[in-house]
Amino acid sequence: MKKVMKILGLVLGSVVLLLAGFCGYVAAVGVPTYDPPALPKITVDVTPARVARGEVIAQIQCMACHADKDNRVTGKHMTDVPSMFGTIYTKNITQDKEKGIGNWTDGELLYFLRTGVRRDGSYAFIMPQYPNLSDEDLMAVVAWLKSDRFPVQAAKAEPKPSELSFVSKLLTHTMMKPEAYPTSFIAMPDTNNMVALGKYTADAFGDCFACHSGDLVKQDKVHTEKTEGYYGGGIELMDEKGQKIITPNLTFDEQTGIARKYTKDQFIRAVKGGVRPDGSVLRYPMAPKMALSDREVGAIYEYLKTVPKINNDIAKRTVELQLTQK
Repeated sequence: MKKVMKILGLVLGSVVLLLAGFCGYVAAVGVPTYDPPALPKITVDVTPARVARGEVIAQIQCMACHADKDNRVTGKHMTDVPSMFGTIYTKNITQDKEKGIGNWTDGELLYFLRTGVRRDGSYAFIMPQYPNLSDEDLMAVVAWLKSDRFPVQAAKAEPKPSELSFVSKLLTHTMMKPEAYPTSFIAMPDTNNMVALGKYTADAFGDCFACHSGDLVKQDKVHTEKTEGYYGGGIELMDEKGQKIITPNLTFDEQTGIARKYTKDQFIRAVKGGVRPDGSVLRYPMAPKMALSDREVGAIYEYLKTVPKINNDIAKRTVELQLTQK
């Protein structure tokens, strides 16, 4: 028995030493960098139609995280990111050639939007990755970034560097790694299929599942429906005053989801206008998605009907959280 206990002690000690060594390595190295990628050789044709479509996507994705007080995408402090990730500032993505992305090629931008890896191999792990966005929609975003629209015009302002926590650094070595660049063409969904359009708009386009699922870390960006707690809500974010806010359950669970709370028209009004059926206003970080059409938001509603129901009483948790924050 003593021999067995000695062996177990040695094994446990070795594991502890390995973990300590790995943690020390992570703390010293920080976020990993990658070899300069083999970039797609694509030149995006900047057409009015693409710029208009890119602007719609940018209103949902880019502006919320990068727009400053003057509505120019010079980057800002992300106050809604949970403190466990550190203090996060987004980058300048204007056309400025020194501070922004004015010198980036179309291929570099496309690769970055898909994978989160910049042209120098550095990894922007907080930046959403868009592995399921159609090729055409992705090129539309690049067209908008290179357009004459006001938000992307060159500006030299830039926020502070992010101060990443050890948790952030650890996650980039384990669970939050870059997605692979797609090897095949990604088409738009069949817009006559409301469920397919809804899934695409919610997941590939809107990235809604990222906030409305069970965990900010345990997510499958490619096979989104495999994400833990998919659309069951429960993630704690921060509002503009630094107060915690819990994301709602968007499944059609009869007791705790949206089935008994929203009709389709009410859902469209809430998503586009930010107003609930009872007249109350949705709180930041959920901003009105006015750029989406009624049809697109209605399609999201139809898709959510097909998502497996999750019984997760967010209302009860919200009340408990509010009592602790008073």
